[in-house]
Amino acid sequence: MNEQTTVQDASVADKAKITVAILLVIGGIAAYYMLSAQAAWMRWLAVIGGVVLGIAVFASSKQGRDFWQFMLDSRIELRKIVWPSRQETGMTTLVVFGFVIVAGLFFWVLDLVLAWATRQLTGQGG
Repeated sequence: MNEQTTVQDASVADKAKITVAILLVIGGIAAYYMLSAQAAWMRWLAVIGGVVLGIAVFASSKQGRDFWQFMLDSRIELRKIVWPSRQETGMTTLVVFGFVIVAGLFFWVLDLVLAWATRQLTGQGG
């Protein structure tokens, strides 16, 4: 019973953190417009401050920690990819171009045949 209450409280706390993070970002953007009489660097500093604080608050939530772990896992998976060599990439590109040319010729001939058949069936054209 106590564990369920703790999980629910953590969920409420995480929702509050996300809400605060969103409000900080919105506050930074609003400060940009409210400080219209100030120098441009001060206005941008307000935006950057709001975004940085929002990210910091989001990172302290469970969703933020899960997102960071996802990013770390993605980098690990990215290192496992076997990238094609320059020669393999060139050959694959040539095969694709060749197929596009063959398909283009096929559809051009098909269009000519269907246009000829349509003219013969309808008796129109020259």
